[in-house]
Amino acid sequence: MAAEDQNGGGRSALIFLGTGCSSAVPNAMCLIQPSNPCDVCPQALSTPPDQNPNYRCNTSLLIDYCPSDGKHSYILIDVGKTFREQVIRWFTRYKIPRIDSIILTHEHADAVLGLDDIRAVQPYSPTNDIDPTPIYLTQYAMESIAEKFSYLVKKKIEEGKELRRVAQLDWRIIEENCETSFIASGLQFIPLPVMHGEDYVCLGFLFGERCRIAYISDVSRFPASTEHVISKDGAGQLDLLILDTLYKTGSHNVHLCLPQTLEAVKRICPKQALLIGMTHQFDHHKDNKFLTEWSEKEGIPVQLAHDGLRIPIDL
Repeated sequence: MAAEDQNGGGRSALIFLGTGCSSAVPNAMCLIQPSNPCDVCPQALSTPPDQNPNYRCNTSLLIDYCPSDGKHSYILIDVGKTFREQVIRWFTRYKIPRIDSIILTHEHADAVLGLDDIRAVQPYSPTNDIDPTPIYLTQYAMESIAEKFSYLVKKKIEEGKELRRVAQLDWRIIEENCETSFIASGLQFIPLPVMHGEDYVCLGFLFGERCRIAYISDVSRFPASTEHVISKDGAGQLDLLILDTLYKTGSHNVHLCLPQTLEAVKRICPKQALLIGMTHQFDHHKDNKFLTEWSEKEGIPVQLAHDGLRIPIDL
């Protein structure tokens, strides 16, 4: 797998701000009912998170995009419940000064409930007199977020009401299909609609010209048209597939679990894959040993990602 790099330099990079499920790891129930704890959750609190790959915040990816002009742009995919914690841990470690664009996969809590905290990484203005951060999302997600965060969407202040400092966001609607790409901070993205349960469509995203990367955080099934776009036997082999895996065994109605994830990796056949969205069932070191053996057998390098992982890459 690509090695972690602590230095910014002049290259683009992927920074995994979170690699855990919606409830994150450690799981609260394992800590408040310690008579029957799992092995992973107590261990996840035993060392600092930057030294502990079993401590997992909500899934989120930061793309540090540095084209040939050397100017960095910072593109965030998803802003979940643990966003503030991710900023304190990883923005400070990697010297991320701002967010230039935001992309949302869907409107569930683990993808959007940190939106209010975007103001913490925007320039300070008590009157909200700043350039809003572009945020790309589907019409369905926009309608849901307008109900959850009406104060972030409605700009007109009613007479007699106080002006309050909130995150300033420029909402931009994107399509739910592989044919209509969009540009965020100079980087092209192709939406990858996938099923997140049979009654709900979530988006993954394909990006990168020098390296083709697909990020798919919440999926239970791939429509044939989406799988074609990202598969070796379809539109072309991916350099990196970042893919959902919720539990180690069994199946789930709205997520892939490890058996289905590995079958999908074999079908799509990327050059390498990193897995995200894990529950406390996964022990990073032990399960990566299993995945190393699987990778040698199948010829596709696969590993669990971890919070804080930074991968230099040419986009």
